[in-house]
Amino acid sequence: MLRVLFLILGILCSSVGLMFFILYLNLLTLGYSFLNLVHFIISRGECLLFFFGILLIIISWKGAVICELLLRSRTKF
Repeated sequence: MLRVLFLILGILCSSVGLMFFILYLNLLTLGYSFLNLVHFIISRGECLLFFFGILLIIISWKGAVICELLLRSRTKF
């Protein structure tokens, strides 16, 4: 149950963070260079939600992969 909660929370956080990434790409049209844009995005907390969400998704899937590998090792074909 906790893994499902982490998965849903991770998807929500990563989608919000990705939305802000896309919104801040409009700064390139205002004359920002790519390095200035990267520095600006790293300094914003909303964009860091994307990486936090990806981390939560990986954590929620890690337990499922371990359980699946254990199940596969016990079955005989």
